[in-house]
Amino acid sequence: METPPLPLRACRAERDDEHIKLLIVFHYVLAGFCVLGILFLFFHFYVMNTFLGNEELWKNSQEQPPPKEFFMVFKWFYAVIGGVLIAGCVLNVLSALFMKRRVNRVFSMVVAGLNCIQVPLGTLLGVFTIVVLMKPTVQSTYQNQSLDKSEQ
Repeated sequence: METPPLPLRACRAERDDEHIKLLIVFHYVLAGFCVLGILFLFFHFYVMNTFLGNEELWKNSQEQPPPKEFFMVFKWFYAVIGGVLIAGCVLNVLSALFMKRRVNRVFSMVVAGLNCIQVPLGTLLGVFTIVVLMKPTVQSTYQNQSLDKSEQ
């Protein structure tokens, strides 16, 4: 197979760089959405704690307050979802940093696969990240970067 002429390769490399720059920005955006999700989780916990944990609100009600165990289940839910959101935020920031330096391509692909679980925005970002990182020209960029590091 014949290699493409130099201007075409330079054009492809420039286009791949632009795609990776966009992916970096969108990884930061998704990490920001994770932070917003964590803030919403704190707000939701505060509201639920106020209503379920305050005995004064239930005095004039005809119904009994829910049992204490009911809110314990919610606390575990908050802890698990908060952990997932924090992990997603950290992983997306790390992936963006690695893509910026053109290292750890496999890590970024694993994070892209995990992002696919976060429907719909994470799915779009994950699919496009995998598509871009699977291009042979992008793979060679990562390999050249790792070779440059090993020579130093």
